[in-house]
Amino acid sequence: MTIKEYPEVLLVEDREEDATLTIRALKKYNLINDIKWLEDGQYALDYLFGTGPEKVLQAIPKLILLDLKLPRVNGLEVLEQIKASEALKSIPVIMMTSSKEDVDIQKAYQLGVNSYIVKPIDFMSFADCVKQLGMYWLMLNQPPKPTQQ
Repeated sequence: MTIKEYPEVLLVEDREEDATLTIRALKKYNLINDIKWLEDGQYALDYLFGTGPEKVLQAIPKLILLDLKLPRVNGLEVLEQIKASEALKSIPVIMMTSSKEDVDIQKAYQLGVNSYIVKPIDFMSFADCVKQLGMYWLMLNQPPKPTQQ
């Protein structure tokens, strides 16, 4: 299995509007050079584990921004597989979702999420939230280097 270059951020988000706002905010504040956007949980797993049609491991990003409610495979299932993988478990995973449900928050932390953020509704608050996330997780935080599979 070969390994391609990795994006700094893997964004797994099914809503185009939210993905666009997230990407704009990260780029506006020069927090990233490279981001990969995937629209559903199964695509994310295929991408991370090299199980897609290309059979190429394509991702060990510095940060994963993961929505909870995704088509095919939900965010909690994606999180569970990431944190169960020796090669991927050290990657910070931030759950960014509209759900404030205690059961979702509890389950995400039980599965090893690094942070759980409820998406602000208005654009300015959303952009500021993404900026703060990017500043901390991409500039200040020093994660261990992921191990190769």
